[in-house]
Amino acid sequence: MKLKGSDFPAMLRAAQSTAVHLEMRDSYAVASEAEEFEAWRQGKRYDPADRASWWRPWLDLITETVDRGVVIRRARVVSEPVSEYIRYEHSGTFSNVAAGEQVRWLPRRRALDIAFPGADFWLFDGRVALFNIFTGEGDWADPCFELVEAPATARLCASAFEAVWERGIPHDQFHV
Repeated sequence: MKLKGSDFPAMLRAAQSTAVHLEMRDSYAVASEAEEFEAWRQGKRYDPADRASWWRPWLDLITETVDRGVVIRRARVVSEPVSEYIRYEHSGTFSNVAAGEQVRWLPRRRALDIAFPGADFWLFDGRVALFNIFTGEGDWADPCFELVEAPATARLCASAFEAVWERGIPHDQFHV
């Protein structure tokens, strides 16, 4: 089933126990982040003391979900040396952690023997996979999500995520 980006918050709000997210691209060109990325390139950084300035409404949704008891884990498979975009993501990830996400990073060389699905994904409660669909340039495709409820797909996603998570480096220990 194809979904629009506006459908995502409802998917996360429907999660009952877990939501895991695997990211495997070294850069994204998502139009909604273009201004923030350019500002980061010019030296802007989130202030850890100014929580109100962080990425909204995303972090509010994460906090709301974690407060309901849902464990949210994000893992990123990255090439080294990391791309400029990954340095940008890394610099702001402290806000994801502060909102309640657990985040790990895995250098791509340490993932060579892991079987991956063909796209980044979210897996909700170990049974519903929501694939992030991007164009070749890294922007959202239209539609931007593909929902798959097939048990074999959920198992592949869970296996890939857990393998990355086991080998991954916690955010506070991963240096770019």
